[in-house]
Amino acid sequence: MKYQIQATGSTPALIIYLLDISGSMTLEFEGRRRMDVVNDALKTAIRQIIYRSTKGSSLSPRYRISILAYSDEVYDLLDGVKSIDRIANLGNMPELYPKRFTDTAKAFKQAEKLLQHELLGMEHCPAPIICHMTDGVYTGEDPEPIAKRIMEMAVPDGNVLIENIFLTDEAVYSKVKDVRSWKGLMPDSPTEDPYSAKLMRMSSIIPESYREMMMESAYSIRPGALMMLPGTSADLVSLGFQMSASTPIRG
Repeated sequence: MKYQIQATGSTPALIIYLLDISGSMTLEFEGRRRMDVVNDALKTAIRQIIYRSTKGSSLSPRYRISILAYSDEVYDLLDGVKSIDRIANLGNMPELYPKRFTDTAKAFKQAEKLLQHELLGMEHCPAPIICHMTDGVYTGEDPEPIAKRIMEMAVPDGNVLIENIFLTDEAVYSKVKDVRSWKGLMPDSPTEDPYSAKLMRMSSIIPESYREMMMESAYSIRPGALMMLPGTSADLVSLGFQMSASTPIRG
């Protein structure tokens, strides 16, 4: 069974956060800016990763993280891939600030280049994951072929995973009222929004090991659900970032 290798100090997991910072991220979302909701969700996920990497008073480098923010350009907020112990020592996480457009293809190309370099030393590590957050349709080149290429990249643990968090009210027919009881989106879940359908095609099936971790946190994601979150609430956005950090770990 794939996606079973545990994240340890010697076999760390790699998470690439790919974050849309286009101008529309200044729009209101539950009484706050979309950007502020995402900033908080990302910081909570990093705290969760630090907690999962801590045993006693020791912080193990179980995770390696890259944060790529993108608009019409791509910005490497951590200046390279950093281990979680180094990130913890940074103190404050870098803030996200809105720019202009949404060149999603350029961002996925940057992630692809990073993976081409990183995968060479990840033979014994968990399969990497890209956690992509966006709030609008891309400008420029279609990102789907690039995402499909990335999803064909693999280590022995399994293919590279892609998760999408889509801040929109159009991804689902009705707003999710109870995040804990939400079953997730299936590959054949209906949507009338073309970009939601595209992001669904760009999303991996959630590995069973990840899903079990979410179940232990009292979520109800069903087997075979996509790693796609319709970010219709701050709770769903937060769940998406939590899902990105649900790699199996050694206790």
